[in-house]
Amino acid sequence: MREPKMQGDRFVPLPEEKPGYVRRMFGDIARQYDLMNRLMTGGQDRLWRRLTVESAELPDGGKFLDVATGTGDMLCEVLHQQPNTLAVGLDFTPGMLAVGRKKCAGTGAQFTMGDALDLPFPDDTFDATVSGFMMRNVADIARAFSEQRRVVKPGGKVVCLEITRPAIPLWKDVFRFYFFKLVPILGGMISGRRSAYTYLPHSTVDFPAPDELEKIMESVELRHVKYRTLTMGTVALHVGVK
Repeated sequence: MREPKMQGDRFVPLPEEKPGYVRRMFGDIARQYDLMNRLMTGGQDRLWRRLTVESAELPDGGKFLDVATGTGDMLCEVLHQQPNTLAVGLDFTPGMLAVGRKKCAGTGAQFTMGDALDLPFPDDTFDATVSGFMMRNVADIARAFSEQRRVVKPGGKVVCLEITRPAIPLWKDVFRFYFFKLVPILGGMISGRRSAYTYLPHSTVDFPAPDELEKIMESVELRHVKYRTLTMGTVALHVGVK
């Protein structure tokens, strides 16, 4: 699989190559992934995960699915908030799952291999599903939301945490410089994979704005869809109900 090339001002893989590239890329950076998340966000990712889990509004003893769980940070958070939860994390990258299983050993978190576009669970299984920074990396956003809606129980929540483009004057320019210029350098130093941390900011270029993502969620029959932006508009947290 070749590295993605610049297409205009974007560093992205071709659509047909995206799944394979994303799987390989996350496998390559799995061991440094948590450290880079802390450094890139200044630790704000912990707050974002806490708010994401709170937005799921799980019942006591509920069933929770984290799609594209990566190294399992979201599972650790839900079990911290509600230890009686049946917490399942799904990912299609073996390297990420290996790190997550080791990190979450003894917590009760369950990990499984699977595709976000074809979830290996029956209808109406979970009280809530969440995805954190996944939607930019899938080939079909609507299908990913549709699959999450399918496996959630009626009345359950589908929650999406994603990077967005801030609109605040001056701050948006500062953020763009940091995200597109400095993050690849830092990522290259920490992980040895500068191309991965060049792809990640460029994956936001054509990603739907928060109001557009809201419409996509509504198009797959999620109801009462709402969102809020966090950290000066750098991330958006969407919630829909089945």
